[in-house]
Amino acid sequence: MQCSPCLVVALSGVLVALGLLILGLYCHTPTRYGKHAEVAAEEEQQPLREQQRRHLPAKCAWFLQELPAFLVPALLLALRSPPRFAPLGCRLLVGMFCGHYFHRTFIYSFLTRGRPFPLDTLLFGMLFCVYNGFLQGYYMVYCAEYPDDWCNDIRFTSGILLFLFGMGINVHSDFLLRQLRKPGELTYKIPQGGLFVYVSGANFFGEMLEWFGYAIATWCLPAFAFALFTMCFVGPRAYHHHRYYLRKFIGYPRSRKALIPFIF
Repeated sequence: MQCSPCLVVALSGVLVALGLLILGLYCHTPTRYGKHAEVAAEEEQQPLREQQRRHLPAKCAWFLQELPAFLVPALLLALRSPPRFAPLGCRLLVGMFCGHYFHRTFIYSFLTRGRPFPLDTLLFGMLFCVYNGFLQGYYMVYCAEYPDDWCNDIRFTSGILLFLFGMGINVHSDFLLRQLRKPGELTYKIPQGGLFVYVSGANFFGEMLEWFGYAIATWCLPAFAFALFTMCFVGPRAYHHHRYYLRKFIGYPRSRKALIPFIF
């Protein structure tokens, strides 16, 4: 397989367009998962258990959804002939992109205590992870070229630090959310601690920082397209979470923002 710049640009453009489409679709109406599925069921006077017949357990669903984003670039790297383990592009790919999805697939999915996951959302998530996994992996394994001193570049060092900072926020926020519930408990509570002091979507904020850090460190079109997509995807989700908390909990801190501390 040879690098095709036109293919990279086209796939990246589709990713940006998809992000903007999702932003438009879900800016006013949240996806029907978790707390928002409950609200939709109440509004439509439909028992939630009727909806959940078309769902999978959260642990299984998250594993299936995130797995392609780890496997596809890993397979591209393994199947490349001749092998390409030495260049910095491959180390970035393995250490950052695949590292994130290894955690999401093999750690987060088995720890989550979320509600059953809708099959249509799962299918979309799997297809997206295949698509994005191929785009990021294809560029890094077959197209990426960096100078020998790239590791000394301010873009590389600042991007790595931002990625690690964001991943730390994301993992810690997920931990705090899990601690709100006992095993088997499904009630929603006010998130406390960490970045939740400042925003309702601390886990989303961390993930957004991760991918902008990845984009800066790799300094490539596919990574920036993915970072923009992430912002378009988690932004509405955080906004609707924030509105839900404000409506449900009388004592919810009014000083919190939805996604970005002190701003939004």
